[in-house]
Amino acid sequence: MIPAGTDVSVGPDGFSVKGKGGTLTRTLHPSIELKVEGGAVAVSPRVSTRLARALWGTYAAHVKNMIQGVNQPFVKKLQVEGIGYKAELSGRQIKFALGFSHPVLVVVPEGLTVAVEKNLISISGADKDMVGQFAANVRSLKKPEPYKGKGIRYDDEVIRRKQGKKAGATA
Repeated sequence: MIPAGTDVSVGPDGFSVKGKGGTLTRTLHPSIELKVEGGAVAVSPRVSTRLARALWGTYAAHVKNMIQGVNQPFVKKLQVEGIGYKAELSGRQIKFALGFSHPVLVVVPEGLTVAVEKNLISISGADKDMVGQFAANVRSLKKPEPYKGKGIRYDDEVIRRKQGKKAGATA
């Protein structure tokens, strides 16, 4: 079902979804057919190949995520944890202090909104793929380590902690 205020249009090379959160476009694979009929989007394979059957569900999920994204943005939250680790936003860049000898600068892509408050980074945008990929790129700057838990982690991620060395081992 397409919600009110959302417009889905299919062209010869792809499709686009327009809503209050912006416009998203995606190219369409030649073996997939997309139709807008009766307030709903129908995705079906043009041919009966293994690739077409695999892409059928993938494109259905893409359409669903695009419709959901233009109506309510997707949000990923990251937490910067560790003594001396911090993040601050300046314009379209995030400046990280992650224990390296230099600050790490990350440019925020167009279409995403980033908010930083007290080492909690909130990434939001209409494109689910872009939000998830940018959050993964930021997390990969300093992955959380299992001994002290320092690094950048997702807000709902649980880090399995290791015990470390024992003091005064007996022989």
